[in-house]
Amino acid sequence: MKRTHALRNRIVAATVFAVLLATAPTPAHATSKEIIELQTQVQQLVDMVQRLQSTMDTRFGVVQHLAEQTADDANRMTSAVTALQQKIAGQSDTTNGKLDTASGQVQALNDSVDELKSRLAKLDKSIQDLQAQLQNIQNPPVATAANGSAPASGPAVGAPPASQAPPLQETFQAGVRDLNAARYDVATGEFQDVIHYYPLDEMAGTAQFYLGEIAYRQLKLTDAVKAYNAVLEGFPGNQKAPAAQLRKGLALLQMNRKDAGIHELRLLIQRHPQTPEAAQARTKLNALGAKIVAK
Repeated sequence: MKRTHALRNRIVAATVFAVLLATAPTPAHATSKEIIELQTQVQQLVDMVQRLQSTMDTRFGVVQHLAEQTADDANRMTSAVTALQQKIAGQSDTTNGKLDTASGQVQALNDSVDELKSRLAKLDKSIQDLQAQLQNIQNPPVATAANGSAPASGPAVGAPPASQAPPLQETFQAGVRDLNAARYDVATGEFQDVIHYYPLDEMAGTAQFYLGEIAYRQLKLTDAVKAYNAVLEGFPGNQKAPAAQLRKGLALLQMNRKDAGIHELRLLIQRHPQTPEAAQARTKLNALGAKIVAK
């Protein structure tokens, strides 16, 4: 651009010089023919300068237009990039919020399923009791004494004692209700009864997980870790196993055992990669700045 301005200045100076030369007084001995030829040359030079000036103005206009267009394109590109960054940030926040909501919904759904199972088992037990009563009505026991008289009223000698075990479904469901109502001592006893009297039932593993939840809510983190370990070691196929591993990792982190907590979260992702608990573990590892997969 500086070189162009210098060229224009030189052209203007040459034009001015030519005009001055044409209008300068001539010596008396100069012939009119030479004057005419000189004026003609000057006029040609002036015409050339004007054409060059017009060409330069046109080119300047084109260059200026291109510069303005480039600046506009750059501004639009900057605006587009800024809008895209804002959109990505907004989508990230929305995704995290949806993930937390989905995790809570899954947990609530699991609790609802447990309650439904309890109700179904209770209904099944009621049906079995009704069937037993109906059978007794249709086939009443007939017993006579040795002398042919009717037996005395009262329990028969040698009858098996009534079972001391509490009903599984009712005890488990009562524990869930007391847990949700924060009656932790009562709920602990009910879940312990489930584990003691029905150690091989699927609900025993779930009851063990809820014992860990009670300890976790009461900030008894050492007891919580032990309870979650009991789920992972004694009931590895239980539906609460992913949640137990997640809770164990979070409890270890709260106990300032960072390496152990990160290890548990990585194990959770490795064992149950498609679960909501694994998604929460990934989010937690990212927040800690830890790699999801160990080197």
